[in-house]
Amino acid sequence: MSESGCATCSFRARYDQNPRSILGRVWRWHANFCPGWRSYMKSLPGDEKKAIIESYRFPAGKFA
Repeated sequence: MSESGCATCSFRARYDQNPRSILGRVWRWHANFCPGWRSYMKSLPGDEKKAIIESYRFPAGKFA
């Protein structure tokens, strides 16, 4: 199985640079239902997952 590209996603980088940009908002909307993002989040260690959930303001139980 190949590695997820979520860690280096250019749309995610756009969100990080400017969350209000069109591409940034598209990425944030997309991350709510993307199966690749879900599997990426499940593969992360607890501390890293918690930091991402807080920084992107996802609901606490969304990627548990």
